[in-house]
Amino acid sequence: MTEIDFTTADGKAEALRRMLLAREFEDTVQDRFADGEIPGFVHLSQGQEAVAVGVCGTLTDDDYITSTHRAHGHSIAKGLDPNRALAELYAKETGYCEGKGGSMHVASLDEGMLGAQPIVGASAPLAVGAGITAQYEDADWVSVAFVGDGATAAGQVHEAFNFAATWGLPVVFVVENNLYSEGMRFDEQHNIEDLADMAASYGIPGEIVDGQSVEAVHEVTAEARERALEEGPTLIEAKTYRYRGHFEGDQQPYRTSEEIAEWQEHRDP
Repeated sequence: MTEIDFTTADGKAEALRRMLLAREFEDTVQDRFADGEIPGFVHLSQGQEAVAVGVCGTLTDDDYITSTHRAHGHSIAKGLDPNRALAELYAKETGYCEGKGGSMHVASLDEGMLGAQPIVGASAPLAVGAGITAQYEDADWVSVAFVGDGATAAGQVHEAFNFAATWGLPVVFVVENNLYSEGMRFDEQHNIEDLADMAASYGIPGEIVDGQSVEAVHEVTAEARERALEEGPTLIEAKTYRYRGHFEGDQQPYRTSEEIAEWQEHRDP
């Protein structure tokens, strides 16, 4: 179900359908959370759909992903049933984790979703562990770790980069750079313009892609997946933007409504 043929009109239509489905899912969660129906915290991903679908639509059903606290879009793009995913957010037994995981712990091994990780950066070493399994079994699948730009300042993420590079593991690291680490601007946290430059420190390829173009994300992911199976990991930096706050309830004093509107009007995926 996961893989999309981006070379055909039907495939491109399917990519659009999945992006719209992810957007509709997040809009629904936003409304239901505001009404007090969904407990806990939710971190929404409107605006970042092209990254999720561009990456997951390139993967096979045998490939695995690990995700972050902002996992809904990745989950939908990887093939999880929106109804069961929403049931999980509602803490219902019909959810993927019987309602015990909630928004930040959604997982489904059957669909290749190893799990959302509320701990910043925890998705990277988990994907490396999966990569070790693939290498040990001489398997024909890869693992993909989604991490945020803020997570690249976490030690375990660099440990994951180094381990995967040293062992030549079939892992793809996808950094979703949405320009804000919670409420901190990118240039306040990092002293480089492009996070993909970090890859050179580990002797692996680093690629930058327009995270608002699903076809561009697909192209770079396809190359990275093939490279992972033959040579080892790649670090992809997808430059994107989130329309909502870091979490629902975030007052967002760190950016203007005009900035958000500019992205929505001119860069919506």
